[in-house]
Amino acid sequence: MTTSAGNTAPENQDPHANDAAPYSGGDPYADYRAGDFPFTKLVDLADRRLGAGVVAANDEFFAERENLLVRERAVFDPEHFGHKGKIMDGWETRRRRGADADNVFPAADDHDWAIVRLGAPGVIRGIVVDTAHFRGNYPQRVSVQATAVEGSPGPAELLDAKWEELVPPTPVRGHAANGFPVDSERRWTHIRLCQHPDGGIARLRVHGEVVPDPEWLELLGTLDLISVLNGGVYEDASDKFYSSPTQIILPGTSRKMDDGWENRRRRVRGTNDWVRFRLAAQGAVRAVEIDTAYLKGNSAGWIALHGRNGETGEWFEIIPRTRLQPDTLHRFKLPAQAVVTHVRLDAFPDGGVARMRLHGTLTEQGAADLRARYERLTA
Repeated sequence: MTTSAGNTAPENQDPHANDAAPYSGGDPYADYRAGDFPFTKLVDLADRRLGAGVVAANDEFFAERENLLVRERAVFDPEHFGHKGKIMDGWETRRRRGADADNVFPAADDHDWAIVRLGAPGVIRGIVVDTAHFRGNYPQRVSVQATAVEGSPGPAELLDAKWEELVPPTPVRGHAANGFPVDSERRWTHIRLCQHPDGGIARLRVHGEVVPDPEWLELLGTLDLISVLNGGVYEDASDKFYSSPTQIILPGTSRKMDDGWENRRRRVRGTNDWVRFRLAAQGAVRAVEIDTAYLKGNSAGWIALHGRNGETGEWFEIIPRTRLQPDTLHRFKLPAQAVVTHVRLDAFPDGGVARMRLHGTLTEQGAADLRARYERLTA
């Protein structure tokens, strides 16, 4: 089901070959081993802002399981100790032991696990297991399974569910981003992260494509057609220097300046910044919201919104070039509904936008297309 992160190693090699050097002072990220994984441009299905959570874990003796989904990168304080030992910004379990004095190491299949509810169920394209600051206390190997259980299941129900392996037990590096592409064409609701036999993981990211439940969207009637939760997807942008354009279509309001899309200062006259999105399916847009919350001296000066119907459709104007105010929610009532599958937001000449909402309904064709995809991925 997967290809590995490219950091696997023979079983007979030095078991400490993937360790990082002990922290020696200064910037703790100076020797961090980052990775370049194409799938990270996709939305993180395990984002707390989408409703994700760590449902359960078998052990969290040294550090809480909830740290896995913290949005900010892990921090390290060499002087931070508690009554249980070194306090780490991640999920860390105690050291496993063998059965008796003659078998001091854990059994080959011993492992720790944490179950994560995806904030938005969908198709998983790649997983990042980040072991930042876990230099000699990271797991020897990790594995990931997934399941699809509708509703709001608890730990007992999830433990009894049928799990499918997405990432087989694979060696990982300490103090590093370990990436795993996934090629499973299924809609998943939960994943189980396992560390073999024990250790610590700083952060977990589960990148993929949201696949909403079409029945739920039909019940809602009018909805935000571009929201990540409803299957909206960021496709491309002229600039993403400060933050990801995906944040424009996240649920809720932004909480600070970098919780939106901000580009660098544009210096070439006659040009402008833009970002393009794809709706989950064809929809009829009736009203638009553009929010510049927390963007005060760096919000977009003017915006325009265009749409198209189909991959090869012609772009047409939805909102003409319009002045924006900083730190303000702007609402636009459209004179006629706009039937679209894609939209492009233009910012003139540059600047930030915190959130965008496209209020409307799925068309009959859009609802049929969405249901067909849902049924294919849940069959």
